Amino acid sequence: MTTYPHRALALTLSAAAVAATLAALAPAARAQAPGAAVPALTWGPCAPPALPGQECAKLPVPVDYRDPEGAQLTLAVSRVRSDRPAARRGTLLMIPGGPGGAGVPRLTAKRAALGKALAGAYDVVTFDPRGTGGSSAAGCGLDAADRHLVALRSWPAPDGGITDNAARARRIADACARHGGAVLRGMSSANEARDIDRLRRALGEEKLSAWATSYGAYVGAVYAQKFPRHTDRWVLDSSGDPDPSRVERGWLANLAVGTDDRFPDFAAWAADPARKDEGLRLAERPEDIRPLVLALAAELDRTPKESTTEGVPLTGNLLRQALQDTLQSDAAFPGFARLVRQARDPHATPVLPAALAGPLPDESAAAVLLPLCNDVRWPASVPAHRRAVAADRVRHPLTAGLPANITPCSFWKEAPAERPTRITDRGPANILMLQNLRDPYTPYAGALKMRRALGDRARLVTLDHGGHGAYLANGTACGDRAVTAFLTTGHRPGRDVRCTD
Repeated sequence: MTTYPHRALALTLSAAAVAATLAALAPAARAQAPGAAVPALTWGPCAPPALPGQECAKLPVPVDYRDPEGAQLTLAVSRVRSDRPAARRGTLLMIPGGPGGAGVPRLTAKRAALGKALAGAYDVVTFDPRGTGGSSAAGCGLDAADRHLVALRSWPAPDGGITDNAARARRIADACARHGGAVLRGMSSANEARDIDRLRRALGEEKLSAWATSYGAYVGAVYAQKFPRHTDRWVLDSSGDPDPSRVERGWLANLAVGTDDRFPDFAAWAADPARKDEGLRLAERPEDIRPLVLALAAELDRTPKESTTEGVPLTGNLLRQALQDTLQSDAAFPGFARLVRQARDPHATPVLPAALAGPLPDESAAAVLLPLCNDVRWPASVPAHRRAVAADRVRHPLTAGLPANITPCSFWKEAPAERPTRITDRGPANILMLQNLRDPYTPYAGALKMRRALGDRARLVTLDHGGHGAYLANGTACGDRAVTAFLTTGHRPGRDVRCTD
């Protein structure tokens, strides 16, 4: 590791169901008035597939923190206690990504790796943010066609047109306004940060340490800004641009750059002679992979190919979305290469990835959208979006105008309840950032802006690697060592560092 100078988305709750839930939780709401103690968590067994020793609980939180004694929701919470009480130094909170990501299943998946890395230093706790997983959910009552990931992601038409995108965006925004109510309006980054502080109090902890990933890294930064006295050792893994004038709008726009940064990793892999024996080599040279994928997407734009999923043909935009999903991790490369080979073989029927084979559940679609739309006002001009899409398609063909396209947020009925939190350098110097150079979702250029905003509060560990969500997953051994050392010993580099292995 070498040093270098500082630089940086179950069932929709009906109105009656929501009312019943809120009424049942009203006593808990009164118990959480300002200055009152937060009810202690009642821990019990988790539902499968939880692991032995993993405990679960429910935490009531206000629908609207401006009315803390009013209606309440519940958050699903889970923990794994330290198996070495003498070594325990506190609680580590896992803040999940998304929007729309749930923390409880992530804790289940990461328990073994975390246990080995942390050596009993923490009870590890996580939660499902409001609207996700086992937490109180709500939805927009969307038709199945509008709940498909390719619809939610607003891919332009094959010719670059956005007329259908704009109509769909209006339809989705109208549906969310009709069905959502206060529950959906309360799904925001700022409220998630407040929920975290409610959880901290319920745990009886003066301070929390955290491992926050992706969108969760932004929420973690917001928490550290709002509640700096309650942060201990704070890890922001795969951060986005925190510019409060754009926030999620900027993240979407940056997807074009992130894809271009990351695609060469897939191209090198897909041209490697080792792929030949696996039946997955797509070309002999890395530089031939990009035109091959672009030509295939254009061909599927013209003539979609029947897939093994009845009624869901493989289109150019489905292929593009599959590529986006693939670039998160090297482990997904074989699946996308196989899909490309099936699409090019006139005798093969492509097998779609599970995430693209059908619509999302209504509440999952809502959880993907709502923090994006509730945090900041989005521009609504269709002609301006049309021009932006045309330009972006030329500059970044792999993303085909998606990052500049119109979304349901442009037609959102409710203005944001508050301005996004401005991330600053005011607060304790206890933040460690971890970032891949070639991150497809939160590209390095955006992470540098987070780094600059935090100033001396943070140190940045840069990994010469590709993928998203670096610690104990898509990073490097050097990066894992740096984060583990910080969490277990408190050692934080004196300067920003670049990992070379």
